[in-house]
Amino acid sequence: MHSYLLLILVVYLLIKGIENIVALVNLRHLSIYGHIVPAGFEGTVDDTTLAKMRDYTVDNGRVDFVSSGIDLILTLVFIFGGLLNWYNSWLATLGWSFVTTGICFFLFLFYAEFVIQIPFGLYKTFVIEEKYGFNRQSFSLWLVDAIKGLVLSTVIYILLLWVAFWLISFMPHYWWLFLWAFMLFFKLFMLYVSPYVIEPLFNKFTPIENKELEEKIKDLFKEAGLSVSRVFTMDASKRSGHGNAYFSGIGHVKRIVLFDTLLEKNSDDEILGILAHEAGHWKKKHILKRLVVMEIFSFVGIYLAWWFTQNDLLPVLFNMDEPTLYLKLLLIGFCAMLVTFPLKPLFSYSSRKHEWEADQFAVDLTKNPLPLARALVKLGKDNLSNLHPHPWNVALYYSHPPLTRRVKKLLGK
Repeated sequence: MHSYLLLILVVYLLIKGIENIVALVNLRHLSIYGHIVPAGFEGTVDDTTLAKMRDYTVDNGRVDFVSSGIDLILTLVFIFGGLLNWYNSWLATLGWSFVTTGICFFLFLFYAEFVIQIPFGLYKTFVIEEKYGFNRQSFSLWLVDAIKGLVLSTVIYILLLWVAFWLISFMPHYWWLFLWAFMLFFKLFMLYVSPYVIEPLFNKFTPIENKELEEKIKDLFKEAGLSVSRVFTMDASKRSGHGNAYFSGIGHVKRIVLFDTLLEKNSDDEILGILAHEAGHWKKKHILKRLVVMEIFSFVGIYLAWWFTQNDLLPVLFNMDEPTLYLKLLLIGFCAMLVTFPLKPLFSYSSRKHEWEADQFAVDLTKNPLPLARALVKLGKDNLSNLHPHPWNVALYYSHPPLTRRVKKLLGK
């Protein structure tokens, strides 16, 4: 068994090595080509802006390197160094009920990860985002958001974990099927309630003041064969200077949300181009397709999780003293992360393909590719995006095609 554990360790280190090599190659690529203004960005992006884009990417990359290094060390110590064995055995000796112990097992780990990520969140917000003029929130607002997020996550985690461990104890041979069904229902339920319960906890949503633009948006979606309940603007500017827009909700509660920062910097035609792209995702049923694919993987994965919990293979393999079920689930999750890593480029490619389709839909709907192209150029400039990502980085991580390629295709260059 020792040789198999060594193999798992080697695979984990190999994956972390690949991730870091890709990150280094990406930064090297940027240092070589970062001074070149891409086609379609002339007149909007100058040498000074290019330098800021490069420096912003590099600064974030350095923090990510440190975060990745700490994550590597903590994982090695926790899983391979004996800390998980102690943690699992300690909880097992407390004499709590099966459900309570299972909830606390994962909830304590969530809190630990939350605390570990605090310094990185603070540094990125109040050093990097501040340095490049994006941060607009005070420390008190950041703290309030963090507390709200922690409380909300705790409530949701406790609910999900309670249902999961109750099902496991109530129907040990079929819990995987009922848990999969419950999780699917919960995801759909959250899509319905999130716009009215979750999102308002963090931001203020008001009907768009530009009624002329609102009518144009509704006419655009009507032409696309879609309907939205309302168009809202979000006070994103109280936290950040980044601009964006998104759909929220599902079914009859579906609505459009525009960042106030986006409204400030883009013309009506450019906003319509962005929303036509988003309409393409709905019309092409990309969200539904992704949900179906993910639920298929989820169904298979949760069944395999049930199968592995029926024996002590993983606890013995990892030299654990107490083969508790919650320990087995954690080890299953860790091994699943290793096994599914090669699928990341495939999922990224599928997502980028959907983005290309949504771009084409926007062009067909608006009969003009220029507004969307101009909007993408502005988003790239205003958000200091990396205009020269390395192909390896794109293949592994990018859910959207690089901005330069999208603009070039829209402009027919």
